[in-house]
Amino acid sequence: MRPTMFWSAITTLVTVSLVSASSVHRRHCHNNIGKCNFHPSKSPKCWGDHSLATNWYDEIPDTGVTREYWLQIQNGTAAVDGVERIVLTVNGSVPGPTITADWGDNVIVHVHNALQNNGTSIHWHGLRQNYTTQNDGVASVTQCPVAPGDSITYKFRAEQYGHSWYHSHFATQAWNGVFGGIVIHGPCSAPYDEDKGVLFLNDWFHNTTDALWSTASAGNPPVAQNGLINGTNIYGSGGKRFETIFTGGKRHRIRLVNGAIDTHYKFMIDNHKMKVIAADLVPIEPYTTEVLSIGIGQRYDIIVEADQEPGDFWLRAYPDTACSADNEMADNIRGIVRYDPSSNRTPTSTPYPYTEDCHDEPMSKLVPYVPLDVASPTTQKDFNLSYAISTSGMFKWTLDGTDLLTNWGIPTLQQSLLDTSVFKTSSNVVQLGERNAWVYFVIENGAAALGLTHPIHLHGHDFFVLAQQAGATYDAATTPLQLKNPPRRDVAMLPANGFLVIGFVTDNPGVWLMHCHIGWHASQGFGLQIVEREAEIPPLCDAGSIDGTCARWRRYVAAKGVLQDDSGI
Repeated sequence: MRPTMFWSAITTLVTVSLVSASSVHRRHCHNNIGKCNFHPSKSPKCWGDHSLATNWYDEIPDTGVTREYWLQIQNGTAAVDGVERIVLTVNGSVPGPTITADWGDNVIVHVHNALQNNGTSIHWHGLRQNYTTQNDGVASVTQCPVAPGDSITYKFRAEQYGHSWYHSHFATQAWNGVFGGIVIHGPCSAPYDEDKGVLFLNDWFHNTTDALWSTASAGNPPVAQNGLINGTNIYGSGGKRFETIFTGGKRHRIRLVNGAIDTHYKFMIDNHKMKVIAADLVPIEPYTTEVLSIGIGQRYDIIVEADQEPGDFWLRAYPDTACSADNEMADNIRGIVRYDPSSNRTPTSTPYPYTEDCHDEPMSKLVPYVPLDVASPTTQKDFNLSYAISTSGMFKWTLDGTDLLTNWGIPTLQQSLLDTSVFKTSSNVVQLGERNAWVYFVIENGAAALGLTHPIHLHGHDFFVLAQQAGATYDAATTPLQLKNPPRRDVAMLPANGFLVIGFVTDNPGVWLMHCHIGWHASQGFGLQIVEREAEIPPLCDAGSIDGTCARWRRYVAAKGVLQDDSGI
């Protein structure tokens, strides 16, 4: 049987940090008087002995600060849009609390699984986990699921800055509520006055993803009942709108996250333009737009100036129907921006026009602030996307004819530590042994793959987007690659009937996952694993910790008769 969710009351557990974000932020500025002093409205590119121009792949601050957090994954019920349903929460809320650090801090997060009958894991999306592969949090890849009643501790360093999100990487659990924000304070490429924090865009169902899995696994994406703006919206006569206050004349920083399972969004704020300053965790040369195209798993930092006459304006997230599953509230996923906090008026503003195409923001606009060029590859791998139907009728996505199938009880990292030199073919493993070598992946999405667009996410690395084209076939002899300061990020769209070419450097020993971030597709086998510099992995890992988590998981599986019926990720 598949792990199930049980009804229970929500118990709130307060997240505790040893040092608050605000106190550390002030300490940082105070201790760097006379150096490069960060100030968001005056000198945002400064950061003590470092700055926005620092190449964080080579050098990061040593703050000497450790941030420690406690998260509890729980069963509960909630009516986030006015319709009560079973949810899974982090410390009693959806989204969960935001993990906050400064650039260069050490972070420790203790995660306790308080679910009655469900495993869990937490992945720190977009964080490179540089030389900390064990802490990437992917069930069946870097760890076994954490059994009910068990706990796990993740330790890593905040080597990047900006914002991202954490989420469960066990089955489709993330989209029942197990997710939250990550903010790492650091420099940025444009000044602002107020930081509005993380803003999540999600699709939402009135049933659990577990209950919907049988429909999705047959290749039929379920229809979402709603979409959420920071965990809330209206449905029928229930629920409430997300609201935020803009101060007239001030510049407001908003940290967008697309946390959906199957929805690409077009985001806008009526009557206001957005200055885009970062894509995923990579600062870029700022550019201005009215509509932002944001794929699943992607993040954008935007700055919005309150330059209109005082009033009330719709904030909108439209599902891009060119690649998103149907949504009953497609035209009504909205929040409200108010200039007057006492106002309760319904906005009458109108949306900007947009094109439904599921494209990324143009490569020409996503110019990294720190310029890095790409060298010729030591290794190039070409993958053709297609699909197959299993003998049981399950829909499977395949790369070169193989769908990803890992094992909850024997994660790939544990296999590597046990010196299992030959991985199963069904594990879809690419082994890269050379140190600091360039690797190119060419992913082709031809007509055999049903003409769908897919958000491709790579763990353990930012990748360089070298080419990206819809409605075309990759040709090594004629396809131009952008090798001079191409966009860098960790999620990029694989266009429909087209191709995506990415490059990265083997600078991070470990076991890393690359997969489609549509939750149904990942569970249907759309992914591969990279075993990078395998000989260097053992000293990085606490084998006893991995073995202990796995032993407790296997005891739970034996007692409950749990059967894995998806790809494992």
